[in-house]
Amino acid sequence: MDRTEKNRGKIREWGAVVGKLPTGEKNDLTDVAGVRVGHVTIQHELADGECACTGVTAILPHGGSLFREKVTAASYVINGFGKTTGLVQVNELGVLESPIMLTNTFSVPAVTQGTLQYMLATNEEIGDTTGTVNIVVGECNDGHLNSIRRCVVRPEDAVAAIENASEQAVEEGAVGAGTGMIAFGYKGGIGSSSRVVAADGQKYTLGSLVLSNFGSKDDFLGHRLFANSNTNADETETAKQATERKEDGSIIMVLATDAPLSDRQLLRVAKRAGIGLGRTGSHFGHGSGDIVIAFSTAQKIPHNTDAHIETRVQLREDHPIMNELFAAAAEATEEAIYNSLSQAVTTNGRKGRTVHALPTTLL
Repeated sequence: MDRTEKNRGKIREWGAVVGKLPTGEKNDLTDVAGVRVGHVTIQHELADGECACTGVTAILPHGGSLFREKVTAASYVINGFGKTTGLVQVNELGVLESPIMLTNTFSVPAVTQGTLQYMLATNEEIGDTTGTVNIVVGECNDGHLNSIRRCVVRPEDAVAAIENASEQAVEEGAVGAGTGMIAFGYKGGIGSSSRVVAADGQKYTLGSLVLSNFGSKDDFLGHRLFANSNTNADETETAKQATERKEDGSIIMVLATDAPLSDRQLLRVAKRAGIGLGRTGSHFGHGSGDIVIAFSTAQKIPHNTDAHIETRVQLREDHPIMNELFAAAAEATEEAIYNSLSQAVTTNGRKGRTVHALPTTLL
């Protein structure tokens, strides 16, 4: 099993532009200062025509101790056909205290265990002199290409993904948790994009990272981006390469920003990721897990303090900058989904199955 093409670039390199707001320097989640992303990609043949075609992706809000210096966070469930850990406490307390981990459906337990082991090893007080830790893991089902029943992901893969995390440009496409994912019948996976907004001379960055695994070829609305393309290719012929889905599929969307937002404001921003998802062609199907996790790096919240009063800064609700952030969430999420397609490569998997990369003629 191997990838048969080199990564092909973000959609802007294909000549397409989404939205009106400017992007960050790298046009991905790590444009938000301090945010780190790491992958572990698992691709190898197993016995009896089965294949490991899966992985783990780790998103760290900053490079310090996430338990000792938490960040404000919220999550939003558009459609709840998904298996996650940790979101109940995130929404109850409004903070994130672990990396956000992404993987396949059956690997949530192993990734949770590995992330817990990492957090215990780097924070000796957890479960001893202080309370427990809330691990956040999201998933999509990669069972078409990956032999998901073999449960090849191990706890140490989660640790490695965390340790691989960096502030460099995010590797996208068929990597990490996205290795075996399918979007709109073509190879999907990890995609990312960012937007920059400004108010009163102050700039804020919002980034989106998606794990795309949803939609049929007939749902795809990305064709409009290249309405004026010079290509004369037969779209009907190239569309025959698409893989038909038997289920609705899922997507995990992670938003990061350096704008000072409360958890309630982050929830409002998270809801707008659904607009970007809808623009690509999703209708949030019955069997789709469409979940958004959002956090702000603007303020670190100490785990230990003697003070009974806590002071935080947040944007005014009625300032136009909030609308700019809403637009940024929609634009960045839409473009991140397209980038998960444009960056992905044709991938071979279990039982001789192949999922083709999105043809350039279809955008």
